[in-house]
This record gives sequence, structure tokens and C-alpha cells, in this order.
Amino acid sequence: MSNSVEQALALIKRGAEEILLEEELIEKLKEGRPLRVKAGFDPTAPDLHLGHTVLINKLRQFQDLGHHIMFLIGDFTGMIGDPTGKNQTRKPLTREDVLENAKSYKDQVFKILDPDKTEVVFNSTWMEQLGAAGMIQLAAQHTVARMLERDDFSKRFKANQPIAIHEFLYPLIQGWDSVEMKADVELGGTDQKFNLLMGRELQKSQGQKPQTVLMMPILEGLDGVQKMSKSLGNYIGVTDAPSEMYGKLMSISDDLMWRYFDLLSFRSNEEIAAFKAEIQAGCNPRDVKARLAEEVVARFHGEEAAQSAHKGAGNKFKWGDVPEEMPEIELVAEDADGIPVPNVIQQAGLTKTTGQARDMMKQGAVRVDGEPVKDLKARLGAGGPYVCQAGKKKFARVTIK
Repeated sequence: MSNSVEQALALIKRGAEEILLEEELIEKLKEGRPLRVKAGFDPTAPDLHLGHTVLINKLRQFQDLGHHIMFLIGDFTGMIGDPTGKNQTRKPLTREDVLENAKSYKDQVFKILDPDKTEVVFNSTWMEQLGAAGMIQLAAQHTVARMLERDDFSKRFKANQPIAIHEFLYPLIQGWDSVEMKADVELGGTDQKFNLLMGRELQKSQGQKPQTVLMMPILEGLDGVQKMSKSLGNYIGVTDAPSEMYGKLMSISDDLMWRYFDLLSFRSNEEIAAFKAEIQAGCNPRDVKARLAEEVVARFHGEEAAQSAHKGAGNKFKWGDVPEEMPEIELVAEDADGIPVPNVIQQAGLTKTTGQARDMMKQGAVRVDGEPVKDLKARLGAGGPYVCQAGKKKFARVTIK
């Protein structure tokens, strides 16, 4: 395998959960031609969160490698309703809902993808031409027994929960999209495995070379446990205000930060490895996390907004509301190592003594930009302003020079 193919494969595999089949992908990369890379999105809601962008980010990486990106808007399938992971029949959208949401999707995804290098397609283009006879022929490709092998259908069937006939059509139509688009690669979430493999089978039946399936994991939300979801309130919306987006990203745990780097950052594998080395050498993880937050904010709001986003960011996302106004404190560090956090808390007037600050840190009651600081040796370097908090009611915005 040449170095160029090996490097491309390393980038493609970053953060990926599974590739079927990897050896096929390697052979396609060796061909040296732009691959036709597909990902489909049903415009079921007008606003995206960062969990939705995991696939789009991977598309961008393929785009940067010179491949042809096909962004499929499932305006036809959106009117069916994707049954994946659902324990009940999903309410179909109206044509008007789908088109309105699709417009919003395009506005948001082109903050990630290059619009001049992205082919946007709608599956109604071929599905409406297929007609009733074509749909019946497509439905004849699979049996009910095979459909019931899908986990969510199987669970609903065993629980005597209704499964509408039209829901069986969804994976068939998604697979047929791959036939029409002549996809070399299709991206999807791990919950889409059955549908993605359907594309391979239908392509084989039509004499096409089967697509490689690349599955990306579901991104955890701010809690680091459950998947990012608006209904769970643990999400970061791509239309969130810059300071809100920045604050939410700064609130994630140090461990989750690396997951977000793999799935949301466009920094190279080498840069991310260098960040890990910096932390192992004693760098404050918060400083590395700030680079991630600034990168993501810049993607959706521009560089200028990213540079000032920290000023309005606080910890209201995890521990009560941050007041609009608070004392503005300026401290001077004696050396390049900055100031120990207990000293910052005491000098900012949030505790009477550094000993009290240390006690509160041990209890998890001291936070900087929304993140608990329990390491008694932690220091804040020159910069800021940092939103410092001791307890639930004492705040100060601290700048260190």
C-alpha cells in the first residue's frame, strides 16, 4: 500500500466504528480516481446539532482527499419517516415540511462542506419516476422474514407493537438510492447498518460494484453518556450563539474531549497526538479544550466570533445560570506558569483564604468556565477572561496578565 493510500485510509478510519469491507475500500483508493461518496439525510427537523455533523465532517474529510461528495436529501423518504431505532410508527412529514427543513439543512451543512464541490441530490428525483409498478418490483427484492431480522422491527414484532407496511419500504428505498447514485462509498450511523447493507445487495442485483459501508458512531452529548439529543437537553446546536457553543464545549469532560476531537475536529491526527503529548507534559487540558471550542465556533460563526466567544461563556450549561454582571478582576502572574487556581479564587474575592478555596475545590464547588477544577495544583495562565465560580452564587470574571 502506497504512503498516500495509507495516509488517506488513516484519515478515513479516524473515529469510524466499522468499515465493510475495508479491503474493498483500499482497492478503490488504489484506483486513484475520485470516489462517489454518499450520505443521506432526512430533513425531519430544521436545526442540526453537532451529533448530526459527525457524518458531514467525515464527508468533508473525503472531500479534502479529492473525492466526489453526494449530499442526499431524502425528501421522498422523509415523507415515509425513518423507522430506525423507533418503537412506534413515525409520523410522516408533509411535502411542505420536508422542503422547508431541506432548505435549512443546506444552509447549515455548507458551513462544513464546500458548496462548489458538493452535489446535492433529492431522492424524489428517481423515486417519483419509479411509479407503483417499480415500487412493487423493488418490494419483491426482500421477504418479510428478512426485514424482521432488523433489530428494531424484531423488537416491535415480539412486543406486539404495530409495524406499518410502508416502514418496510424505507430500507429498500435507501438502498435503491445507492443504485441510482452509483455510490462507491456510503456513510451512515451505526444504527443504520441494515439499511446501508441493503444498498450493497441492491447494487449487486443491478450488476453494480457494491458500495463500501462506513459507519460512524453516535456522538455522546454533554453528559458523556447518552447520545446527543435535543430531547435530552445535552446537545450543542449548530445555530447556538458563539458564546453558548463555546461554553458548552468547554463544559465537556477531559476524556470526552478526545472523542470530540476525533469526530468534530479537522485537525490532523498528528496535531491531536501533539495535544495529548502536551497534556502528558503538564499542559492544562482546559487550554487544549479551548482550541477545540474555538475551532468549532469558527466553523459556524467565523474566526472573529471564535476569538471573542469565551467572553460570554460561563457555566450555566451544567450548574445553574451565570449572572449577566459580575466583578471584573485583573491579576498579574509572577511567572509564565500562571497563578494557582486556589490563589485566583481567593484574590478574586470568591473565598476569604486560599485554604477555603482548596477545600471547595476538593468538594467540586470551584469551577472555571463551567468546568469543575479539583486538581489543587491547577494553574490559570495568562489570558482570559475566565469565568470563575466558588459555590453556586459567587462569580468573578478574571483576566490574568
